[in-house]
Formats: sequence, C-alpha cells, structure tokens
Amino acid sequence: MPMHEVKIKTTAQKELVDVTAAIRKALVSMGARDGIVLVHSPHTTAGVIVNENADPDVRRDLLSDFRRAGPRSPDHRHAEGNSDAHFQAALAGTGVSLAVSGGELMLGTWQAVYFAEFDGPRDRRLWVAFAGETR
Repeated sequence: MPMHEVKIKTTAQKELVDVTAAIRKALVSMGARDGIVLVHSPHTTAGVIVNENADPDVRRDLLSDFRRAGPRSPDHRHAEGNSDAHFQAALAGTGVSLAVSGGELMLGTWQAVYFAEFDGPRDRRLWVAFAGETR
C-alpha cells in the first residue's frame, strides 16, 4: 500500500489547517487512480476532519465549539496540562477515509480536509495511505 507523509507547521494553539491540496498532491505522487485514501494523524492532541471550506467562519465556529465541548479544567490531572487537547482530538478523530476516482479526491462541493490542531503551535505530520488501483 503506497504511503506518503505530509508535514504541517501549525501556528496557533487551536487551528484548522486545510490539507486538501497536500492530500491531492500525495495521491498524484502515489499514482492513485481508483480506491480509498486514508488520512491519519499520529498525534494524540490533533485530528483530521472533513468540513466546509467556503466560509471561514465555519472553521472559527468549529474551534469555538471544540473549546466549549472540552475546556481546560482545574480538575484535569494530566501533568502536561493539555487534557483539553486530548479530549478535543478524541472528538475529532484521528483520521478519515475518502473515495478516490480517476485520481481525484471525491469531496462534496463545499468540503475540504482539515488537520485539527488542539495543542500547538507545533511541527506535525499526517500519513496518507492509498489502497486501490494505481496508474
């Protein structure tokens, strides 16, 4: 199964980074034609989501909701002080699987793939793996 690593440098503590173009580039480099692509975050304080890319307020609203769903709390015992980021990453999930047809990532009109940073800024990575027919 071909695999590609995408490097990401986040710039904020909580951030959604559009990685759609990087995934498309990875599919080209792997010679992907028809199949499934898995986009996986190997981090415990970051995730991967698919959501709207037309209105930037959606990203702001999502981050606000992640903060509300898993706020920092004095009750958290984790010594690193980032239990909220672990919870938010668990909500987002570590990856997504998406269809690929004719080498194209099959997303809806308004969809994009986002790396969800919850404990930045940091140097991060995504693993992109493709299963299916190649060129």
